[in-house]
Amino acid sequence: MTNYTRISTYIDLIFCLVILPLLIMLVPVEKWIIHHTYFMLTLIVYIYLLYFTYRKANIPGLVMQHKFEHVAILFTALLLITWGISQIPIPKDDFINSPRDWGIRQHIRTLSVWFFFLVVTGFSLTIEVTVELFRQILSKQEIEAEKNKAELALYKAQINPHFLFNTLNALYGLVLTKSDKTESAFIQFSNILKYMYAQTTLDTIPICNEIDYIRQYVDLQSLRLNKHTHIEFHTETDDEQAQIPPMILITFVENAFKYGTSSDIDCTVYIKIAVKSGELVFETENSIMKEKKEPTPAIGIENCRKRLELLYPDRFTLVTAQEGNQFKTKLTIQLQ
Repeated sequence: MTNYTRISTYIDLIFCLVILPLLIMLVPVEKWIIHHTYFMLTLIVYIYLLYFTYRKANIPGLVMQHKFEHVAILFTALLLITWGISQIPIPKDDFINSPRDWGIRQHIRTLSVWFFFLVVTGFSLTIEVTVELFRQILSKQEIEAEKNKAELALYKAQINPHFLFNTLNALYGLVLTKSDKTESAFIQFSNILKYMYAQTTLDTIPICNEIDYIRQYVDLQSLRLNKHTHIEFHTETDDEQAQIPPMILITFVENAFKYGTSSDIDCTVYIKIAVKSGELVFETENSIMKEKKEPTPAIGIENCRKRLELLYPDRFTLVTAQEGNQFKTKLTIQLQ
């Protein structure tokens, strides 16, 4: 049962089992049920049927669909039925010696019928408007959730080719130089591909899996680098099963190696991943050995930022800064 259906059912039960009985008690039930049994039973049945007619018709929905003629016909029919019930006469034989008293009692019954009509109509329309607004909100949230899923799938699809392009370039370099590290590099690359196709279909994975993945990527990059590049990779976590989206960090690691390594100048690539008390802190720092050719941020970082905005709205901070010849990145995510 959906939230919309459940709430609607609760409202019906409360109105039918609590509110309506209390309203009916406003009239002299005991007296009417004894002396005017037919009228009293008709009135009770009419009240409940009136309520469920409104609930079934969903007048706010008809108005939103511009079906005004249906609303007019419905109200006309209900007004006629209400008028007919209000005109059910009290037998004059009961007041043969007091016709004035008969008229007063008949007037009271007529007013009672219209009072119930107005109360049930007002309550029903209020409930219908509220439920319709709630349904619209739920529908909007579902549409937004589907849109977010589609966007996330698109960003993931863009990230994978980006990673493959960068890594294949590294392998190509090893092949050209006929490095003895080529075989190990292809083994590392194979392991990384297995991770990508096994994990990235999931919404979240344990942080320990992502750390292992990044470690393998760092090891792969280390095979193609010489002694001029120093790599520092630190991890610290108090919960290895903390859940994060797969491949949410790799973009920044890729950029650190892409722009912060050199084959003839000493440089350092620093990477740190820490999880403590439900907070993830990820940092990278590298010397700027190569300037970006594109004038705008790389697609990988932009995709990562958009994924974070969808997954962790108001729960993350991403800061990138250049200090002299050093480029720093710091990402903080509230996982809980």
